[in-house]
Amino acid sequence: MQQGHQSWSFANRPVIIASAAVGGPFEAQGPLAKDFDMLHGDIWLGQASFEKAERKLLEEACEVAVRKAGLQKKDIEFFLCGDLMNQITASSFAARTMAVPYLGLFGACSTSMEGLALASLIVNSRAGRYVLCGTSSHNATAEKQFRYPTEYGGQKPPTAQWTVTGAGVAVVAPEGEGPRVTGATIGRIVDMGITDPFNMGAAMAPAAVDTITAHFRDFGTFHEEYDLIATGDLGKVGHHIARDLFAKHGMAIPEEKFVDCGLLIYGRDQQAEVIAGGSGCGCSATVTYGHILNRMRQGELRKILIVATGALLSPITYQQNESIPGIAHAVAIERE
Repeated sequence: MQQGHQSWSFANRPVIIASAAVGGPFEAQGPLAKDFDMLHGDIWLGQASFEKAERKLLEEACEVAVRKAGLQKKDIEFFLCGDLMNQITASSFAARTMAVPYLGLFGACSTSMEGLALASLIVNSRAGRYVLCGTSSHNATAEKQFRYPTEYGGQKPPTAQWTVTGAGVAVVAPEGEGPRVTGATIGRIVDMGITDPFNMGAAMAPAAVDTITAHFRDFGTFHEEYDLIATGDLGKVGHHIARDLFAKHGMAIPEEKFVDCGLLIYGRDQQAEVIAGGSGCGCSATVTYGHILNRMRQGELRKILIVATGALLSPITYQQNESIPGIAHAVAIERE
């Protein structure tokens, strides 16, 4: 099971038998709109608050994924989930609706692959048969909590990113049709002293490079083995830093192979509006569980490495002038 220093190799190759992505109105305008299972035209989703709207996004994604897997809620044995809101309330309240055993996670925007790695570990070890994992974010809830409410109309610097309104989930099982999870690398905290909450890409990029390097080391491989290596939400700034760091260490990854979910979800035409790119827990979750897995199912990709990145700050740590710790978790997925 343990591979090298900080990785797991899954001999039983758990299967992602179904996945789902649900998004908001801004995501519906992006180039990946066709890869969402559901898209909403109203950022409120008919709810009384943005927080309730995010919970609904997650509940809908769970319902769609379970249905696509040909299962019912009662068949799900464990639900692993987390989000950006205080005390991961979107996930906890969605778990209340699901009414299945629940493990709450917090890895900020790295939660999508933290959840998939742990779900695969449970299934691979036969500690569970059907495990649901996922995460969500909402532009208005994240802005309110970490920066300024959108109603303030505050100006943002060129390094800022646009939080994705979306939820992505997957159902992991020991057998069935779908891409298989073959390994995972659990990241460690990397903190380079960044203190600017409007520059998440710079805070997370070193952690992404550290985890990818550890994955290559633990599995004795390099980028040639993968058709695609996708980071979570580094955006323009963080992705550029990551590329520079790899080049500095003599590990340059070809540009066409090394992509970022935060740059994919809104496309080049909307980069001026989203500034440095997409971010939020829902960024890597919706792009992976929608667009990228669809490409695998269509035969375009054989083996991929998804590296979800997270900035582990909070309003408390920011107000106390702490720096921003970065984390990244990587999961290797293969098509049979």
